[in-house]
Amino acid sequence: MTAKVSQADADTIKAAVNILRHGGLVAMPTETVYGLAANACNDTAVARIFEAKQRPAFNPLISHVSNRQMAEQLAIFSPLAQQLADRFWPGGLTLVLPKRPDCPVSDLVTAGLDTIAIRMPQHPVAQALIEQFGGPLAAPSANPSERLSPTTAQHVADQLGDKLELILDGGPCRSGIESTVVSLAGDQPALLRPGAIARDIIEAITGPLAKPGKTISSPGMMKRHYAPNARLRINADAPEPGEAWLAFGPTPHEAAANLSPTGDLVEAAANLFHMLRALDAHHSHIAIARIPRHGLGEAINDRLDRASV
Repeated sequence: MTAKVSQADADTIKAAVNILRHGGLVAMPTETVYGLAANACNDTAVARIFEAKQRPAFNPLISHVSNRQMAEQLAIFSPLAQQLADRFWPGGLTLVLPKRPDCPVSDLVTAGLDTIAIRMPQHPVAQALIEQFGGPLAAPSANPSERLSPTTAQHVADQLGDKLELILDGGPCRSGIESTVVSLAGDQPALLRPGAIARDIIEAITGPLAKPGKTISSPGMMKRHYAPNARLRINADAPEPGEAWLAFGPTPHEAAANLSPTGDLVEAAANLFHMLRALDAHHSHIAIARIPRHGLGEAINDRLDRASV
């Protein structure tokens, strides 16, 4: 079934909020590009984003907020971060900041990192949707991975129409290019992605921006990250003595946890980070069952490959 493209009036925004609260996906307009939005605090909803986009790895997603109070519940704002937010929010700047210890956002959104990417979009439809939803929305561009980003509702319908429940039509995007991403998580501010706000305008406040990788690694690009303290053995057929068994699908072995007893890759993706975290707290060795490499399995295996190096 193809998602309905609907003019973003009060009734359709209310319908979109209801979809999001039930774990569904909604395309929303922003001033940069259209985003594929889901409840950022719902593991399964976020996993559906990766499935819909056929994203090859669990790269961090941007959490979209409607006000500063919502943002400050997710991240730690330095004085420089406050300056940048004062100057560029709402607007086309994404800030990568240290994540608060009590941050409610799914680990899938942050890719298990201790940082979080946050933006406050300027588009009135996005603002209204987030405000009425009452929490952050994870919303990468609403297109299949590596395809052109959509700047109209029809672009979304053409590329992802059968992957989501509703497309809010807010007209063509004013900017048409993704947000600029600046990290303040390292020793020096770094430009992770050029975008809607030019470097020189930002550097008037921050001073020279470092390149990705000099002071911090670009999110999702490190060979090894979110590595548990426990020793991981992946693609295992059975646990060995002393290993906790992280199963997938039906298993004859006693499992400490099961990513998905029915072999559902969306459920496995949703469970991956918090199950690894829970097992890591109590076990020094973890054996992980083989995960199929098709669909979301590719992203799950990418994550496990990096964690087990």
